[in-house]
Amino acid sequence: MTEFATSQDTEQETKKSFLNAKTILFAVGLVFLLGLFFVFSWGLQTRESTQLQGIGAPDFEFTTFGGDRYALSDLRGRPVVINFWASWCIECYKEAALLEQAYQDFKDDDVVFLGIAYLDTDKDATAYIAKYGITYPSGHDIASKIAKLYRITGVPETFFITKQGQIKHVQIGPIEGPQLYSLIEEMLGGAS
Repeated sequence: MTEFATSQDTEQETKKSFLNAKTILFAVGLVFLLGLFFVFSWGLQTRESTQLQGIGAPDFEFTTFGGDRYALSDLRGRPVVINFWASWCIECYKEAALLEQAYQDFKDDDVVFLGIAYLDTDKDATAYIAKYGITYPSGHDIASKIAKLYRITGVPETFFITKQGQIKHVQIGPIEGPQLYSLIEEMLGGAS
């Protein structure tokens, strides 16, 4: 009977060891996969819009809600502020009035502001424009073509383009007044 009990004990210890090894292997595999996920996610983030800083701004054309057509290439020689926004974006509300005020303050200096409505409806987008009194050219990003060109990570996202057509700065998230005005003044001063 002791031989039988010893055999059972050995068998149970073997099963226990096997289960412990499986658990450890599972945990190590899970940590490895999570590590890969975070490295991959971080790698994706570095390939987004901020990587465009310092290079030529991708050209695009769009039509405003009022029916006017704009091509970025036609604006060469003028500083351009491109703001991607959406009426459903809570963070966009935080900067809407500021962007309009900056447009009013710098339009006589030949600074161009363009508003690109991202994944929005005409009704909601035009209501947003009316609510905040936005007068600078704004229109839809049909099929998100412009957003893809600029690799936006979400809204709001604002691009500052120099007179020479280079992306000076990419602002992810709402921008504050001092930074907005400082960047525009730098672009007006010829800094690129």
